[in-house]
Amino acid sequence: MGQDQTKQQIEKGLQLYQSNQTEKALRVWMKVLEKSADLVGRFRVLGCLVTAHSEMGRYKEMLKFAVVQIDTARELEDADFLLESYLNLARSNEKLCEFHKTISYCKTCLGLPGTRVGAHLGGQVSLSMGNAFLGLSLFQKALESFEKALRYAHNNDDAMLECRVCCSLGSFYTQVKDYEKALFFPCKAAELVNDYGKGWSLKYRAMSQYHMAVAYRLSGHLGSAMECCEESMKIALQHGDRPLQALCLLCFADIHRSRGDLETAFPRYESAMSIMTEIGNRLGQVQVLLGVAKCWVARKALDKALDTIERALDLAEEVGNKLSQLKLHCLSESICRSKGLQRELRAHVVRFHECVEETELYCGLCGESIGERNSRLQALPCSHIFHLRCLQNNGTRSCPNCRRSSMKPGFV
Repeated sequence: MGQDQTKQQIEKGLQLYQSNQTEKALRVWMKVLEKSADLVGRFRVLGCLVTAHSEMGRYKEMLKFAVVQIDTARELEDADFLLESYLNLARSNEKLCEFHKTISYCKTCLGLPGTRVGAHLGGQVSLSMGNAFLGLSLFQKALESFEKALRYAHNNDDAMLECRVCCSLGSFYTQVKDYEKALFFPCKAAELVNDYGKGWSLKYRAMSQYHMAVAYRLSGHLGSAMECCEESMKIALQHGDRPLQALCLLCFADIHRSRGDLETAFPRYESAMSIMTEIGNRLGQVQVLLGVAKCWVARKALDKALDTIERALDLAEEVGNKLSQLKLHCLSESICRSKGLQRELRAHVVRFHECVEETELYCGLCGESIGERNSRLQALPCSHIFHLRCLQNNGTRSCPNCRRSSMKPGFV
């Protein structure tokens, strides 16, 4: 298969993929891999296969094609191709919740000599790195990466990248419990879809609607949450987007739990868990198990709740997500206190406080934990986060955290 024929077959696969004939598209692209001797064409088709398997939730296959793409880039001896393939490797590991590997591969991208990383893929590298830092509950580093990605998007008029970053920022502020910003950023993403998204995949609309649903639920607007989640789920089903289907099922379950309708919540959690397990989203599994544990607590089935929490803790420690561990230890603490399990209670209290310290999730002015309750936050240019009220009351123009860390011991 020559260069021109390879290009035609890649384009044919793209047209099939965009019309939701995914399996036919995959067959066309796999045939190109088998028959084409054109290395550039093979590299491009491997990129198509990485993207397609990502959207279908076939993350192990995604990783396999990303590794082959790196080998192809090395054969081409082209730094920009190598950069793109390392980014795909980082994304594959991000999807599989291998967050330390993701960060390592992103740093490799940024350190490759002779690439156009600043103008071409720098924003996407920063976004993937931010998502990985968020997966590890390293909030300041996550925010630094997201803001860097946002600067790339603005400087290069990349509305698609801006949309994706806004959704990640929505997830960030959801986790630190500033629900006003948690809703603002996915709403901004939805505006970008409305303004620029005629040529985009519907996945961008579905993604923004899902993040809006989560923010609405947590701020108590359950009707709006259900509407947004239903729209997101509709698009996910149309496009065979298994990862988004799982997230929507989790959100539906959380909405029903918030309404006190546990009979409806349980099967939604079960369906979400099934897909999360199938695709390898271990952090998603932790979130499902946390919701299930809360249902058991509501039913006063405390032993079942503790069993569920134990499973969730194993997974949360495996992926390194400190915030989930913190929440699980907090829930265990309240259960052990009610059951009079003093030894277990002490262990959970100690581990809870260790997680608080490890996430550094506290205001540098008042010392209170950030994310303990819904409150408005403000990030300074250095990406340190404070309660907005503390900054307003303090009247500071420079970061108290940075100022403290830069002081020499003799002057403290």
